[in-house]
Amino acid sequence: MNTYPNSKHKPRLRERRKEIQQTRNWLELPQEVTSMILSKLGAIEILESAQKVCSQWRSISKDPLMWRTIDMRNLGDLHDMPYNLEKMCRHAIDRSCGQLVDINVEYFGTDELLEYITNSSSHLRRLRLVCCYYISDEGLIEIVAKLPLLEELDISIHNLSKEPLEVVGRCCPLLKSVKLNNQGYQHPSYEDDGDAFAIAQNMSKLRHLQIFGNKLTNYGLQAILDGCPHLESLDLRQCFNVSLEGDLGKICAEQIKVLRLPDDSTDDYEFHAAMDDMEYGSSNDDFWRFFTFTATPVISIAADQEVFSFI
Repeated sequence: MNTYPNSKHKPRLRERRKEIQQTRNWLELPQEVTSMILSKLGAIEILESAQKVCSQWRSISKDPLMWRTIDMRNLGDLHDMPYNLEKMCRHAIDRSCGQLVDINVEYFGTDELLEYITNSSSHLRRLRLVCCYYISDEGLIEIVAKLPLLEELDISIHNLSKEPLEVVGRCCPLLKSVKLNNQGYQHPSYEDDGDAFAIAQNMSKLRHLQIFGNKLTNYGLQAILDGCPHLESLDLRQCFNVSLEGDLGKICAEQIKVLRLPDDSTDDYEFHAAMDDMEYGSSNDDFWRFFTFTATPVISIAADQEVFSFI
């Protein structure tokens, strides 16, 4: 059935709709809606672009509530960036006015930045550090006592020793989720249960654990199962020293609601997963050349994105 007796009405209707779309003023959106839209952006996008669109967006971008979560996600090409990410991160932290609860730092960061974060907010609930090679064990140990409300810790692609994990477990009684992610070898050359024992002995209230690419063995896994009785999800992908045949596999299946096995797909893992051909004894130069390449996250942005100064 033709709704329009005369077909010439259709073009007029299309033209009218086009006029309405062209005259729509985004500034007329309620402020809470605009705030919600801007909150979906990362800190870099807000400081470099969004806040410079208009005075209203700049005003919203200065609201401390916008900075309860600070996401410094980036591609890791720091040498090609025309701005200093650590300086930008400190600027974002200042805007939070002590209300920061969630921060993600990737490919930059120092012990001094960690100290700045914890000195600026005592309410931090989630801390994510990705490829932060200039953050030391000592730096982490120094600040964890200032994170009594921490519930989630995510440390990916970082040469962390067991000592910071032990201190985190003792100083963060509300800790529920830990992600300790590395990259696995298809042919593991050595075993190390240090991380597993640190978790088992100090994080009894843990509910979610991702320990991707770790060198733990069945002994370490058994210690985690015994020491973390509330564990609901466990991700053991790329943990090739673990064998879940026999009783240990049955215990995992019975105790853990969501279990990812060592050989399970890594398609949903943010980083390239394994160093298939690296052998124990390879030179440090070979290791770091390969490591730097495979640690690149699978993220894409527009190549023609315009860059602004955030100050």
